[in-house]
Amino acid sequence: MRAVVSRVTEASVTVDDEVVGALGGPGLLVLLGVSTDDDEADIATMVRKISELRILHDEKSAIDIGAPVLVVSQFTLMGSTAKGRRPSWSRAAPGARAEPVVEAVVRGLREKGLEVATGAFGAMMRVHSVNDGPFTVLIDTS
Repeated sequence: MRAVVSRVTEASVTVDDEVVGALGGPGLLVLLGVSTDDDEADIATMVRKISELRILHDEKSAIDIGAPVLVVSQFTLMGSTAKGRRPSWSRAAPGARAEPVVEAVVRGLREKGLEVATGAFGAMMRVHSVNDGPFTVLIDTS
């Protein structure tokens, strides 16, 4: 599983000109990709990392200050560009496998007491964000 996590002052997701998810203030935007071999351990690691990484101001984590999180599924994070000019998506989990994993990460973050908004799985989404810093990190559970 891979996540691109950005510290943002604002972020939202729009589908068909309707906002389907937005942060209620400064927080984290998480673009989340699921691989074919992700399991419960990867889910637990991702939830822990997203909630506890000290990447907010004054070296605080989302859990420290109750910062909101916007999670957007993005299978393209699992693309490989090692060969040729066209990415390979062979490591990306198919939708039926990936959606429950994304939902489990969201559920895990909520169980930690965080406010979590989401995009719309599988939809064509427009993601708007204002990066704070900019500050962006990559989390890879493999």
